[in-house]
Amino acid sequence: MMRTRIGVVLVAALGALWAALPPAQAAPNRLVAFGTCGQFLGYAKSHAKPFVTTTGIGVSSSPILKATPGVAAPSAAAAVAGNSANAPVEGVDYSGTNDQEVGVDEPDIVKTNGNTLFTAENGELEAVDVTGSKPKLLDTLQLTSGYSNELLLFNDHLLVISRGNSFVEPLPAMPARMFVPVSQNTVLTEIDVSDPSNLKVVQTATIEGGYLDARMIGSTVRIVTSSGLPIELPFVSGTRAANQSVVAHSTVKQWLPTYKVGKHAAQSLVQCRRVFRPVGFSGLGMTTVSTIDLANSLNLVNSTSVMADGSIVYASPTTLYVASQLWADRPLPAEPYQPISGATTEINAFDISNPTTTTYLGSGSVPGYLLDQFSLSDFQGVLRVVSTQSPAWWGSADGTQSYLTTLKASGGKLVQVGQLGGLGQGERVYAVRFVGNDAFVVTFRQVDPLHAIDVSDPANPKLAGELELSGYSSYLQPLGNNLILGIGQDVGTNNEPSGTQLSLFNVSDLAHPTLVAHTSLGQGWSSAESDHHAFLWWPATNLVVVPFGQQAVGMKVTQAGISEIGRIAQLDAKDSTLPTIDRAVVDRDTLLTVSSAGVKSSSLSSLGDLGWAAFPAPQPIPVPSPLPTPSQTSGSVKPVPGPGQVGAGVAASSRHP
Repeated sequence: MMRTRIGVVLVAALGALWAALPPAQAAPNRLVAFGTCGQFLGYAKSHAKPFVTTTGIGVSSSPILKATPGVAAPSAAAAVAGNSANAPVEGVDYSGTNDQEVGVDEPDIVKTNGNTLFTAENGELEAVDVTGSKPKLLDTLQLTSGYSNELLLFNDHLLVISRGNSFVEPLPAMPARMFVPVSQNTVLTEIDVSDPSNLKVVQTATIEGGYLDARMIGSTVRIVTSSGLPIELPFVSGTRAANQSVVAHSTVKQWLPTYKVGKHAAQSLVQCRRVFRPVGFSGLGMTTVSTIDLANSLNLVNSTSVMADGSIVYASPTTLYVASQLWADRPLPAEPYQPISGATTEINAFDISNPTTTTYLGSGSVPGYLLDQFSLSDFQGVLRVVSTQSPAWWGSADGTQSYLTTLKASGGKLVQVGQLGGLGQGERVYAVRFVGNDAFVVTFRQVDPLHAIDVSDPANPKLAGELELSGYSSYLQPLGNNLILGIGQDVGTNNEPSGTQLSLFNVSDLAHPTLVAHTSLGQGWSSAESDHHAFLWWPATNLVVVPFGQQAVGMKVTQAGISEIGRIAQLDAKDSTLPTIDRAVVDRDTLLTVSSAGVKSSSLSSLGDLGWAAFPAPQPIPVPSPLPTPSQTSGSVKPVPGPGQVGAGVAASSRHP
C-alpha cells in the first residue's frame, strides 16, 4: 500500500511540474539531436531560467519525504558459468529467470548457473552450492552500496545493481502536497564468482541517476537510469538574480550526468552529440541508456540520453524501448490524484542489435497509460502497445477504454501502423500478454474479460473473442499448446479481492477462448501477481510454482487442468515466524525455494523435504547514500566497499559454513 501511495504522489508531482511548462509546439513523435555541446548548454540554460528560485532550480533546501526502498519489478539468455561441455544447461538442467523475451535476461534477486545459486537477501549476497540434493552455503558478502539489490550473471561475472539514496522535495510555487524527485544514484558492483566459496569484489561504479531497469544480451548490459533536475550547481540561498547568474555561468559538465568507476575521476555519462530532446520541452532531466560489457568489467562502452522522463523499460533481442508519460500539453486536473485528461505515453526506441552501440531509432506516442513492460511487444519489426485511458493507480474506470496500437520505426519516428480501440469499456487493464501474432488483455471492473486479439495484420488488429469470469488475472503466463495460465484475485460479493486464484485458458480458437480449469489458493496474495520473476514454469514436468505467503505452492498444469502437488514451507528456519518465500528454482531433480532465511531443497516430483541451508543473521546495513562510505566489518562477513574504494581482487575476510 505504501508503494502505491508514493507512486500516486510522484505521478501527481510530475503532473504539476509538466503542467507548468510551456505547451508542446508539435506532436513529440521525433527526437532532435544536439549537434554540439554549445547547443546543448544553451538549451539547458534557456529552459532552466523560468524555474530558477531563491534556493536553486525548482527545489527547496531540505528533503521532507524519504522514499521507501522497493523490490523492482526480471530465460534462455541467463548466463551459463564456465566453458566446459559438461556445464549445466539452462532450460534443460535448471531454470533461469522468468523473462519476458527469450534471449533477453532481466535482473532479479536470484541467479544460478546450475551449480551455484546466488541471491541478494538481507542486504547480503549469498552463494549456495546446489550440485547435490542438499544445498550448502558457501560464502556471504555484505552489500553496503545501496538497497533493493538486483543481479545479472555472465560466466564468472556477477553484477549487483543497487539503488542509491533517493528523496523528493517540494516544488516552489506549488501546493505543499506536490513533490518532484531530485537526486538518485545507481551503484554497480562487479563480483568475481569463479570461486563461489570466496566471493571477491572486482570493481564498483556509480551512475548519477535513479535506476529504472536493465537488460542483458550475451555479456552486454544496458542499464536505464533517470537523472532529475541538476541540483549540484553552486546555488546560494538569497536572491533569484544571484541564482540566475549561477545558471548563466554553468558549464556543460554540470548539466550532464556522471559515471565513476573505482578510484578514477568521474566522467560525463554521455556525450553532448548523443543527447536527444523531444520537439516540445519535456523537462530538464534525462533518461540514459548506458552500455557495459560485463565480460570486460564495468568500463562504459556507450551511452545515449533523452531529455525526458522514463518509467517503463522493455526490450526485444534487437530493440530497447523506454516509455514515459507526457504532460506538457495537458491541463492539470482539479484534484491532484485524478488522471490527466487526454494524457499520452511517449515511447522512445533504441537499436541494441550491435553489442557495443546503442542507437536512437525513433519516437512515437499512444493514448493513455501503460500498465507495465508486458504492455509492449516487438514482433517482426512491429511494436504492439496496449494502453488505457485510466492509469493503474486510479481506482475508477468510468468512461474509460483501452487500445491496442501498432507502430513501426521509420525516418526517426515510431509511425502508427494500426489501432484497435474500444476494449473494456468502463474498465481498466489488469494484465497483458502477447504470444506471436496474438494478444491477450485482461480488463476488470466487476468481471474479468479476457480479450483475445488477432494482430497478424498490424495495420488492422481485430478483436477475435472474449471470455468473462469472476475476479481478475494480473499476470498471464503462456504454457505452450495454446494454453495460458492467469494468476490474480477472486472477488467477493462487493467486488473486493478475496484470495489468490489461478485460471487456465485454452486459446486455440481465438474467437472462442475457453476456461479449462480454475483453482483457489486461499485467502491472501501471491507476489507472482505483481512480479513475474516470482512465477516458475518448468515445462519438462508441467510444473508451476508460485509463492503464497510463507508457502510455495506446486501444481501440475496440463490440458486436463490444474492439480496441486503440494506446498512447501521452510520449517527449518529458526525465526519466530516462518519466512516469506520469494523465489523457486528447478535444479536437476530438486526444487529450491529461496527466502531471507535460507534455501530449502525439495524433491521435484513429490515436493518432499531434502535439505536446508540457512543464511547467517543479517548484519546492520548503513543508511543508503549516493556515495556510500565503508562500513565496519561485523563478525566475519565481508562488506562490499562503496564506489571508488576498491580495486581489482580486493581481499576481505569471509565467513564459511
